[in-house]
Amino acid sequence: MTRTIVLDLAVGSSRSAADAIEIAAVARDTGVTAVRLLDGDPDDVLDTTVVAAHLAGRFPESHWIVDAPTTHNAPYNLARRVLSLDRATGGRTGLALRAGDGDEVSEATVPDRTATARHRRWAEYAGVLTGLWESFPAAALLGDQATGVFAESTLIKPIDHEGRFYRVAGPLDGPSSPQGRPVLVADARDDLDWADAVALADAVVVSRARAPEAAARLAEAFERVGRRRADIAVLGRVELPADDTTAERTATRLADWAERYDFDGLELVPTGDHDRLLALLRALVPRLGPSGGATLRAALGLPEPIGAGS
Repeated sequence: MTRTIVLDLAVGSSRSAADAIEIAAVARDTGVTAVRLLDGDPDDVLDTTVVAAHLAGRFPESHWIVDAPTTHNAPYNLARRVLSLDRATGGRTGLALRAGDGDEVSEATVPDRTATARHRRWAEYAGVLTGLWESFPAAALLGDQATGVFAESTLIKPIDHEGRFYRVAGPLDGPSSPQGRPVLVADARDDLDWADAVALADAVVVSRARAPEAAARLAEAFERVGRRRADIAVLGRVELPADDTTAERTATRLADWAERYDFDGLELVPTGDHDRLLALLRALVPRLGPSGGATLRAALGLPEPIGAGS
């Protein structure tokens, strides 16, 4: 049985760029579905989109999920940055949008200054992102030298969003990628409304602590928003044991855990020193049967997004 296997990776003071290259190479060689680059304190962690661009240049066949919070990231700027990375990697990029606060650009024109709930901000922000990513479909890009027509303007539409947290007109200034738009990931650690996560995200990551409640809450959410279970990937986030020397036993335990909670795959959180981690990945990941595909969306087993141009 194949499963989505995502590997967490934070690059900065605790793990160097050279270490990251070694880990990314092992991830590629063992078939890891995607590497998730974690955001954090700017003094400790490098910008995830910059790291992804660097690693993708070395490993063009790999898939990447970049973390970014709503804090200090204006929706238009983040949408443009991630879509550029998605196009450059041939549709192999996703964004794990983390719930946070606002940004200096948006706060200058914020519609409702009393709106502060992070989970509500996340939902509005996620809707703006998908709208922007679909505002310039690939079919609109003609590049017809004979007629001098660069793009079919009737297919490029502003989103004209005005909500409680953001005013964003759009559209973006570049076309969608081979996977339609970047994969959007929700993280249940952010205490999001389950219905918002199911309605807006392509994948949801569930921590071990929230695994027992996830099945029931997600089932309710799917019914509320009218989406099918197959429309979204649900991943269980689990720490890799630093001192477990039996990869076969660990693989069996993790597979049983994923099956018990109906997870489509696992997000592995590294622990322990660098050399031990590399050895564990080499022994463990192939036993988990990681999935793959030409795009990140395909690797996660997701359908084409509704409304995205091909």
